[in-house]
Amino acid sequence: MLKGKVDKTNLPSRHVTEGPSRAPHRSYFYAMGLDEEAIAQPWVGVATCWNEAAPCNISLNRQAQAVKLGVKKAFGTPREFTTITVTDGIAMGHEGMRSSLASREAITDTVELTMRGHCYDALVGLAGCDKSLPGMMMAMVRLNVPSVFIYGGSILPGRLEGKDVTVQDVFEAVGKHQAGNMSDAELEVLERVACPSAGACGGQFTANTMACVSEAIGLALMNSSGAPAPYESRDQYGVASGEAVMNLIDKNIRARDIVTRKSLENAARIVACTGGSTNAGLHLPAIAHEAGIDFDLFDVCDIFRDTPYFVDLKPGGQYVAKDLYEAGGVPVVLKELRKAGLIHEDCMTASGRTMGEELDMIKGEADNDVIYSVANPLTKTGGVVGLKGNLAPEGAIVKVAGMAEKEQSFTGPARVFESEEEAFEAVKARGYEEGEVIVIRNEGPSGGPGMREMLATTAALSGQGMGKKVALITDGRFSGATRGFCVGHVGPEAAHGGPIGLLENGDVITINAITGELSVDLTDEVLATRKANWKGPKETIYATGALWKYSQLVGGARLGAVTHPGAKREKHIYMDL
Repeated sequence: MLKGKVDKTNLPSRHVTEGPSRAPHRSYFYAMGLDEEAIAQPWVGVATCWNEAAPCNISLNRQAQAVKLGVKKAFGTPREFTTITVTDGIAMGHEGMRSSLASREAITDTVELTMRGHCYDALVGLAGCDKSLPGMMMAMVRLNVPSVFIYGGSILPGRLEGKDVTVQDVFEAVGKHQAGNMSDAELEVLERVACPSAGACGGQFTANTMACVSEAIGLALMNSSGAPAPYESRDQYGVASGEAVMNLIDKNIRARDIVTRKSLENAARIVACTGGSTNAGLHLPAIAHEAGIDFDLFDVCDIFRDTPYFVDLKPGGQYVAKDLYEAGGVPVVLKELRKAGLIHEDCMTASGRTMGEELDMIKGEADNDVIYSVANPLTKTGGVVGLKGNLAPEGAIVKVAGMAEKEQSFTGPARVFESEEEAFEAVKARGYEEGEVIVIRNEGPSGGPGMREMLATTAALSGQGMGKKVALITDGRFSGATRGFCVGHVGPEAAHGGPIGLLENGDVITINAITGELSVDLTDEVLATRKANWKGPKETIYATGALWKYSQLVGGARLGAVTHPGAKREKHIYMDL
């Protein structure tokens, strides 16, 4: 972008900066120290999810200053604002987890409202924790402004007895402690060293999965997601992202020029080959919805099915985000996918260059330790698999990264629980048997409300050494840190009359990740009879407030658990008003 008077005919900021009638608006800008030149330039919203809730978000306000330097360097006027974050690690295992998925919509909505209210021309969004990444990307696509996403970076791994440890180890240690296999003192030592810095959880959990997605989908600059949060090199990516968004304004490259059906397929590839979080199966359809693109859970899972898994990351593998970065990061992974013809190279990216042009510039190669060759993968199919059957007509999803093929099928009697708390108490008390399928229902987006993650329960099972001896299914979600044969997003959810709400103790359930089956050994007639006798959704304590509102609006997991009609029904695009 060149210095000097800019033609704002097609920029939203003209509504607050141009002409005699905007003198009152300009008086506010002068009050904040802006001069005539700054007011005349394009205005860039610099949105962060900064808060003091957790290490994932704590460095975002500092990184935003680097972005602003980049915007100014390219003759733009940056305006910083913040939105909320609910951090899953803090919200996990109690009622607070109901706020997590709902916060994704709140982030998107509040960024939209801020951008609309102040007529910003473009958006650089910084996010650090699970739902804030898709929430920020959804806002970019909804507004369809020139947009660059930047991840706050991962946490450094902790060290204990010569080994890397993460927060996943702490959750699993709780199970070991409950089982009498870890002392109070050992648990206290672990909790003090597991999280040694700012940054999001270090394994390939939801935050790092969606950070990889941000590069693969094209909204983030190549390799910008890799450096851990404490690294000073993150500032260079912040400055570059600020400059990049000004280039996008200049070329009128908008978010929906970047987020297309092809780029969503690229994003799904990176999730599968890195053994990423099952939550991506929820977030990719939600991002697609903002662009008016049909791309549901089944579409995501089709791509997962034929994508090799070749990046060895926790929780299924052994490495963390810092190791991936040092091995060459997402660009090297994308290069490997390209070798197998699994990447659409003609997709536009935030740099203004195509994915193919970006990958031509990457010199790194797979190290065959963290990043295996695509020709010699850990497994031939993706680390995340979709399931379907009479127990999940609208699908379900399971992470199989790190599981042997013989561990990917399971048949057993149901042990039904009506909530996560009920299941967790039973697991603590060993109120289940080896070989059972633990069913946790009434935890879907609407029925929960909020589609909680079940990490406390799954981690307790792992800590008891039972992670491979039982299976678990739920209409809720699982953390990206979950291990074991755990099936989430079962749809329709119990509150919508789905078959999971009709199960009884002892019903024989089959889960087969190799054939993609999730079924119960009941005839259609028996299921129909139970449905006729079903007493309706379980009543919750959320009769007012944000979670009540969310429960009334939210749709099913298959389509991304979205709360509004999406781009297919829009009558205008913000940028063109």
